[in-house]
Amino acid sequence: MILTDEQRLDWLRLIRSENVGPRTFRALVNQYGGAAAALDALPDLARRGGRLMLKVCSRAEAEKEMAAAARLGVRFVAMGEPDYPKTLQAIDTAPPLIGLRGSAAVLAKPSVAIVGSRNASASGLTFAERLSRQLGEAGYVVVSGLARGIDAKAHKASLGTGTIAVLAGGHDRVYPAQNEPLLQAILEQGGAVISEMPMGWEPRGRDFPRRNRIVSGLSYGVVVVEAARRSGSLITARFALEQGREVFAVPGSPLDPRAEGTNDLIRDGATLCAGIEHVTAVLEPLIASGPRLDRHAEEPHHPIGIEELWDELDLPGIAPAPTRPVMPATGLDEEEGDGEVRLITFLGPSPVAIDDLVRQSGLPIRTVQMALLELEIAGRLERHGGNAVSLIGP
Repeated sequence: MILTDEQRLDWLRLIRSENVGPRTFRALVNQYGGAAAALDALPDLARRGGRLMLKVCSRAEAEKEMAAAARLGVRFVAMGEPDYPKTLQAIDTAPPLIGLRGSAAVLAKPSVAIVGSRNASASGLTFAERLSRQLGEAGYVVVSGLARGIDAKAHKASLGTGTIAVLAGGHDRVYPAQNEPLLQAILEQGGAVISEMPMGWEPRGRDFPRRNRIVSGLSYGVVVVEAARRSGSLITARFALEQGREVFAVPGSPLDPRAEGTNDLIRDGATLCAGIEHVTAVLEPLIASGPRLDRHAEEPHHPIGIEELWDELDLPGIAPAPTRPVMPATGLDEEEGDGEVRLITFLGPSPVAIDDLVRQSGLPIRTVQMALLELEIAGRLERHGGNAVSLIGP
């Protein structure tokens, strides 16, 4: 699939609209058959979910962002298009659009993420440099987050063989600023820089874990070189496990706090990494079989399956899927009851599986999905791993 310019604009508007994240985007497009129809439905969905006003990204705002991106050489690649990385597309929270700067060719090669401490030790930096260079020579692309320390060393060592930097902010807001020359070197030597964030977006604390899920999502495996117990690198490792990717940890001295997190990972089952052979021996069979999906738990709940989604959505000639109005306060279709069963009473601050909601409420899965979507657009629903949801606020 390749989007038209108009469809790409609609996708950008939808993902930039309030309360629309990657999962919600996918649910909306599944429900309405395309981004344009979903945009038209957003205000009414929000009202039915209990919110009077919802900020929907305007056409002018989206066009302004596209123009700013084009001036910097950034293009937007949609999930399902040929240049979108297949490994990233396989994760449950894959961004519908990524802003890509540089070569798309490196996105198609098998990748390994190398992450670690910003204030790394000399030995940690040396190991990261050696491993990155060897992986590049073995045909792997090195992925990291352009941070100081281990990230920067991994990028520098793999410049000649291919590296991908994932930004926490917009393409025009590189963090840290001191790594701007490194970013330019990545682009000049055939690498790629990607971000899901809007142009002009200054990265905040919460944006770095969002970036980390993309770092792991692009990769078949994540190597953690050094990490304290409360390190962001351990967040990347956790995402990797949730995404069905391999986690490798470099052992360190028990006297060094920077090795506490990696030693814990090994104790908890991560593969010990003391050389490239420990990585390649595990990853080569996985690469031969292709990236593993982490969406299997959600597949039965989509009106169209994940496999068909990329062929069906937002294409010329595809009409919006027919829908019937659902009242979120009752969770009932107007033709199904008079409010005697209230879906919202089954929700609370503790996560509950959607399958359990369907079973306990006795409602059709499509009815429950629509009600949850309305609550989510209204900002009243939070989604969790394991296909679970919880209510936000009273």
